[in-house]
Amino acid sequence: MDNFSKNRITAIDLLRGTVMIIMALDHVRDYLFTDSFLYDPLDLARTNGPVFFTRWITHFCAPIFMLLAGTSAYLIGQRKTKQELSVFLLKRGIWLIVLELTVVNLGWNFNLEFPMFFFITIWALGLSMIVLAVLVYLPVKVILPVCLLIIAGHNLLDSVHLDGNSFPSFLWSLVHDQRFFSWHEKLFLVGYPIVPLLAVMPLGYCMGVWYTTDYDVAKRQRHLKWTGFSALGTFVLIRLLNSYGDPVPWTVQKDNFFTFLSFINVNKYPPSLSYLLITLGTACLFLSFTERLKGPGVKIISVYGRVPMFYYLIHIYVIHAIAMLASSLTPGQDWRRWILEKPIWFTENLKGYGFSLPVAYLFWVCVVIGLYPLCKRYDAYKQAHKDKWWLSYL
Repeated sequence: MDNFSKNRITAIDLLRGTVMIIMALDHVRDYLFTDSFLYDPLDLARTNGPVFFTRWITHFCAPIFMLLAGTSAYLIGQRKTKQELSVFLLKRGIWLIVLELTVVNLGWNFNLEFPMFFFITIWALGLSMIVLAVLVYLPVKVILPVCLLIIAGHNLLDSVHLDGNSFPSFLWSLVHDQRFFSWHEKLFLVGYPIVPLLAVMPLGYCMGVWYTTDYDVAKRQRHLKWTGFSALGTFVLIRLLNSYGDPVPWTVQKDNFFTFLSFINVNKYPPSLSYLLITLGTACLFLSFTERLKGPGVKIISVYGRVPMFYYLIHIYVIHAIAMLASSLTPGQDWRRWILEKPIWFTENLKGYGFSLPVAYLFWVCVVIGLYPLCKRYDAYKQAHKDKWWLSYL
């Protein structure tokens, strides 16, 4: 592999590894920070700066991961026929949805009776792959405007709701309306409606054109920089207008700092236009400015980016197990409360449990560092056994 290819792959893996590390912070906060069981960290009436940004910074993870998954799909497609790429994406998309409803859900809840099912990040990733499996047959010049139109216009659906606990309501929720449903004593949470996320992965697929081996490096950096600054500029403009692009307008708060927090507090479920502009715009700038970045830190972070699904699955179980162990070692606590029957935010007997924010950060650092040897070893195994087809699914 030539130096160009190494730099190209490192730039992508560095960003993916960065968002995977940040993602773990959100889940540690969920399970180990005491205030997580008391209020929404983005509730400006109750939060503070450190708590707000601990949650807010993790907004970047899911859309960037989906964007880069699309870029990786395009690069994989350089070694496959359209049909081979489509079949690969279809099978992997189905596999991810199965993982979400089984292995991932069990990791969140530790309850073998499966009292609830979460349709969140991995299901949205899987369904987006299924959509991309169809779109790959179209030229990029057709895919790109369709994706931009969906991302720019989907907030027109914000006022469309189907009330009730019916199957049609559930289907609409999967499309564009975050909600809870209850059937046969099972709880269903649609956390990530698929619109507009289904347009983000194909957008990354279109971006893959900039990462082909014959594409000029300086030109790619200029394109990424221009795209990133344009997206962030558009974000500022539409937020200032405060009339479209996010279902929750910003408001003047008790001081300038909290007004700023309100301004950047964009809607994540489903991802608003404002949300995608600030997250994907930042991703483009990151890729542009880190194109030639090297060093030990880059190598370490990139390891997480090369084995994202492996890391994702393990870190859920590790964090949940730490919460269970910490509860068993705390006087007056009962580890069995962590066999969840309700979503963690609604579990009343968790109120009063947990640690301060600095301690939660310490747990986060320990989890990330502790998983590094496993990720590095698995990455080495994948590199040495590229002939094993099943490795591409984990």
